[in-house]
Amino acid sequence: MTSIDTDLLPRLRRDTGPLHDRIEALLQLEAPMPLSRYGQIVRGFHEFLQLWEQRVRFALPEHLKTWFDERRRSPFAAQDLAALAIPEHPALRQAARAAQSAIRLDSPAVAFGALYVIEGSALGGQVLTPRLAATLGLTPGRGASYFHGFGGRTGAMWREFRLLAQQEVGTDAQAQADASRGAVQTFTALIDTFGALDAGASGVFGEPTPTGASAHLPTALA
Repeated sequence: MTSIDTDLLPRLRRDTGPLHDRIEALLQLEAPMPLSRYGQIVRGFHEFLQLWEQRVRFALPEHLKTWFDERRRSPFAAQDLAALAIPEHPALRQAARAAQSAIRLDSPAVAFGALYVIEGSALGGQVLTPRLAATLGLTPGRGASYFHGFGGRTGAMWREFRLLAQQEVGTDAQAQADASRGAVQTFTALIDTFGALDAGASGVFGEPTPTGASAHLPTALA
């Protein structure tokens, strides 16, 4: 067995750095935005995670499935979509599902690499939540559940994930390479999902069907 990094996370951070920067530039979550665009972003995460979570769960060993079930974040996104009456977007759903083909979840190590992306994004959500309150008037109980996530538990859950990922993937060269592949492919799939986000507002995704109050979403205050 060939050993490389004693800690898996620095390698994943190094290998995915440029992709992390790309998705941040694409989503521009720290910039003021209309609530309609915010709703599209939450819709995109929900559509992506619905299938991704099923696939990751299937790839994990049996003893970790309950652990994973307690960390699912798609229910938070679903709460936001309902609270804000965000319209269905069939083309965005299609983009999210098509992007899954970029992720080959064929081992637990790959699954942990994929998890690194979503688990890490939960940390950023803690920074974003106060900004959503200030610019859009959103709270964890109304529209900001996804980014608020597990709230004060997020830091501890991240530390737990780090330890478990290192324990499960180990220092074997092939296992770490598989984990890196899972992280890179998950970032790539998210970029593919959100690639036409801004264009979607002008029709590339087609016109979503408005439902309820979502037909008249207020804009963020600059």
